[in-house]
Amino acid sequence: MAANSEDALSRTFAALADPTRREILARLARGEATVGEVAAPFDMTLAAVSKHLRVLEAAGLVTRGRDAQFRPARLDARPLAAASQWIGDYARFWGDSLDALDSYLNAFQQLTPHHNTQEPHDKENPHG
Repeated sequence: MAANSEDALSRTFAALADPTRREILARLARGEATVGEVAAPFDMTLAAVSKHLRVLEAAGLVTRGRDAQFRPARLDARPLAAASQWIGDYARFWGDSLDALDSYLNAFQQLTPHHNTQEPHDKENPHG
């Protein structure tokens, strides 16, 4: 992966590391919103929400438009596709590893003698 792509991926994960920013993205997934609309459910200042939006914008996850004096924010999910692909590569690794472990255990079970797994008839006297 090129250094530029890694930097973008690092910015994406850094932006997603904060739960407030993840909530903001969830809000923007429903449609564009002004800073005031984004800030409404949070107990923080408009300046703090603007700062979160700037981090998301720097990561490429949010774009800002101009609508008269408003700057509505909207979700840009393209960086999430790269993050998902990166995670997917590791999901395939773990899937392959677990499949290999399953095959090994099945082969091991075929080679080992099976013990009698029936329960004794008399539970109080397991030998009789």
